[in-house]
Amino acid sequence: MDSLVQLSFAVETVLLRIATAHDLSLVQMRLLGILRDREPGMLELARHLNLDKSSVTGLIDRAEQRGLVKRIPIPEDRRVFRVIATPRGRQVTAEVASQVENEILELVARLSNTDRNHLNRIVSLILTG
Repeated sequence: MDSLVQLSFAVETVLLRIATAHDLSLVQMRLLGILRDREPGMLELARHLNLDKSSVTGLIDRAEQRGLVKRIPIPEDRRVFRVIATPRGRQVTAEVASQVENEILELVARLSNTDRNHLNRIVSLILTG
């Protein structure tokens, strides 16, 4: 178990370093990651981020002020909106994703391809519970 905890700390250190380099918090970085392949509403974002709706509102406000995201009203109910990444947000997301991939690959560089595949399968099993 200690090794798994140590690995999580190593990954968190990588993520924090990259987020900081882009003037992002870890939660902002997670937000951009979520927006890579979906356009969620606020409640869906709150569930993904494990935050209450008021915290997500503040998070979106700050990201919107930085030009990273945009709220899109839903025509059927103007009180509800989807959140999308702006072109600038997508650019930052691509840069961050590339850096994360490179640094995580460095963490596992000493592993053989077979061991990396095993690790990937094991982690997938853990995450899908």
